Amino acid sequence: MNSLDTNPLSNTFDEAPFSSLKNEHFLPAIQQAIFQKKEEIQKIITNKDIPTFQNTVAALDYAGEQLSRVTSVFFNLNSAETNEDIQKIAQEVSPLLAELSNDISLNEALFRRIKTVFDQKDQLDLTPEEQTLLEKNYKSFVRNGALLPEDAKEKLRKIDKELSQLGLKFGENVLAATNNFELLITDEKDLNGLPEGAKEAAKALASSKDKEGWLITLDYPSYIPFMKYADNRDLRKKLSIAFGSKCYQDAFDNQENVLKIVNLRYQRAQLLGYSSHAHYVLEERMAKNPASVQAFLSDLLEKSKPAAEKEFQQLQQFAQELDQIDQLQKWDSAYYAEKLKQEKYALDDEVLKPYFELENVIDGVFQVASRLFQLQFKEITTIDTYHKEVKTYQVLDKNGDFMALFYADFHPRAGKRNGAWMTSYKTQMQKEGINSRPHISIVCNFTKPTPTKPSLLTFNEVTTLFHEFGHALHGILANTTYPGLSGTSVYWDFVELPSQILENWCYEKEALELFAKHYQTGETIPMELIDKIKKSSTFMEGMATLRQLSFGFLDMAWHAGNPEGIKDVKKQENEVFKQTDLFPEVPQTCMSTSFSHIFQGGYSSGYYSYKWAEVLDADAFDYFQENGIFDKDTATKFKDHILSKGGTEDPMQLYKRFRGKEPKPEALLKRAGLI
Repeated sequence: MNSLDTNPLSNTFDEAPFSSLKNEHFLPAIQQAIFQKKEEIQKIITNKDIPTFQNTVAALDYAGEQLSRVTSVFFNLNSAETNEDIQKIAQEVSPLLAELSNDISLNEALFRRIKTVFDQKDQLDLTPEEQTLLEKNYKSFVRNGALLPEDAKEKLRKIDKELSQLGLKFGENVLAATNNFELLITDEKDLNGLPEGAKEAAKALASSKDKEGWLITLDYPSYIPFMKYADNRDLRKKLSIAFGSKCYQDAFDNQENVLKIVNLRYQRAQLLGYSSHAHYVLEERMAKNPASVQAFLSDLLEKSKPAAEKEFQQLQQFAQELDQIDQLQKWDSAYYAEKLKQEKYALDDEVLKPYFELENVIDGVFQVASRLFQLQFKEITTIDTYHKEVKTYQVLDKNGDFMALFYADFHPRAGKRNGAWMTSYKTQMQKEGINSRPHISIVCNFTKPTPTKPSLLTFNEVTTLFHEFGHALHGILANTTYPGLSGTSVYWDFVELPSQILENWCYEKEALELFAKHYQTGETIPMELIDKIKKSSTFMEGMATLRQLSFGFLDMAWHAGNPEGIKDVKKQENEVFKQTDLFPEVPQTCMSTSFSHIFQGGYSSGYYSYKWAEVLDADAFDYFQENGIFDKDTATKFKDHILSKGGTEDPMQLYKRFRGKEPKPEALLKRAGLI
């Protein structure tokens, strides 16, 4: 019997068949799905009928559905539940997918059909969504080399194949370096200042690895509390340097990978007729070009730097008065900021955490979505998952009709990369009269429950959950015809609007009272704490803004020019950070070598979009506040013009339809207390 006959990924499936999956299933299933997609493409090319929107453009967008389902399962596991075997398969699979992508985008016969439709677009009676899809497809071919001569096409194929492997290698190194570091503490005095919950978690982590004492790692739920609360400055320094030197001059060094990636991206852009990788990327963004990104970042730098410098002086003075610290270092920042925050606002994460039990916060984000968009969430235990910690929910609309399947995975594990993200296992689309609903997932790394306490979230973790859930709503409420324009398939500097706007509800009394209840007493969060959360929301905002801007500038420095002359990764980084650095430089550390967002994720030439989206979200939330944060009409407009529309039209048009005007940065600067 053919092994594909027993492979759960070889036939169409609705819910991902996680429990039946073995590592050996992935490669043959992906190879088979690649073959299927090639056959579907071949059918389009050999169609004897005159090329039309339906038989060419729409057919191309629907092609490869099985491949997209199988690869979404595989690559999500490679992020959330990976192991060495999966990583090896990823190294095999990525070049195959890069090759397929090139086979399609460099296929002359297919491009001719698309160009025929594109050339007569003004005579066709297309909907705005169809027009967008046609233009997106045509541009995608041109931007991926369809007009290149044969030798240049071959060169492009080689570059893409190498880039796909380098990105994976970069990410594997970051994960390995993160897992490789452990700080085992055997003297309890070294934990002074650390909250009981963090101590208990460190103890549990040590015992899970058969070690005596307390274990601190570079995973955020372990790393951040230590940097924020531990009185032992030497250990904070040790941990900070370990975190900042991941993949720099160690066994997992990424310096060569960084230089190879930026040079290949530059060569690729040049081959396609663009001045730089950033020029290539930004053509398909709201920002349009590197000059407007640099102007945007520089404008925010000018407005936020005076506030940041003032805050830094304040922090330096505070540390001097408290502990005679003559020079504030990077490993002092979170520690003294937390102490100063407590002094100013008497607001401590440890006071807040009892009000943010994970289960209650999940319920809270569901209630907010229910009030805004009339959605219902029902937990179900019959859905297959890849780990026992993954929760699954059915999402229904107000009439009880099925909207989406929702997966949530909240706690750190050895095979899970750091951070938080939203992803999908199945994209929403309409085909043959059926509106096929999406399967959406969020993955986070939140504080785990301990033997005596449930999972109690820091306020930062609460906003992270709301953020990722905002992305999830973009997927859940998607209502487009074509999969290529559905859900989060939007311009990269627009994709953060739904996520960042939802964070605003975490600061509002009306929303907090729905879910912020003490895990032991059931008492609703007191009004005085809500006031303190609100007042402290702009605390050290100048420094936080400067930090975000520094990442945006670094991204552009790697991608907006010719990188061929760059030989030293650290030197390049230092040059960029001169304009934003407040702390002394630490020679042993380097950010670029673990900057996964731009070297493995999709944020190359796009890191600025976090700040760009903050401008959109501050302006959009202003509109909600004018009418009431749960105002049905405003929420309906947001759903109808932003969340359900995906990438069907130009994002600025969609935004203006919702808001009635273009966004202005003033709302962000006002909210941040910078003006």
